[in-house]
Amino acid sequence: MTTTDKDIDLSALFTRLDACHEAREWAAGKTLEQAWAECPRGDWMLWLAGHLDIDRKVLVRAACACARLALPHVPAGELRPLKSIEAAEAWTRGEATIEDVRAAADAAWAAAWAASTAAGAASAAANAARAAEEEAWAAACAAAWTAAGAWGAALASKFAECAEIVREHVSYELIAEAARREAAK
Repeated sequence: MTTTDKDIDLSALFTRLDACHEAREWAAGKTLEQAWAECPRGDWMLWLAGHLDIDRKVLVRAACACARLALPHVPAGELRPLKSIEAAEAWTRGEATIEDVRAAADAAWAAAWAASTAAGAASAAANAARAAEEEAWAAACAAAWTAAGAWGAALASKFAECAEIVREHVSYELIAEAARREAAK
């Protein structure tokens, strides 16, 4: 029997993948398609895509786009976070090695520690670069989290902005196909 989108029990999928309580609560009663279309949190979307084994390069591109939201918080003249993002993006195109990405990520981490006001922005860039070698979803979640630069409404706004970015990079069709594979296990 073929599994269709309508056969995917989102609650069961989230439980099996050990999604956070907040995400499970938000998605309750929604179909996968509704959840993907309406999700207000790019970090949740990247988490799901990573757990469903979406192509790592697709996830890294999305994580980098989210991390770019943090660049306005980087002090003028501090280029290490941008270089880290660019290295990860180059890796997705086959134009950089994983060693290049690691070196750029290390530099971005150094920038994060060197400038406490830019720590969040620099760590977002480093996390996006690290996504090329580590679990992409974890790095992307950190990038989305730090992109806000502030709590409250600004944070919710950045999560929502990241959600739109993720939808641009990871189509519902990719998610549905991966969820069908997971449900068939």
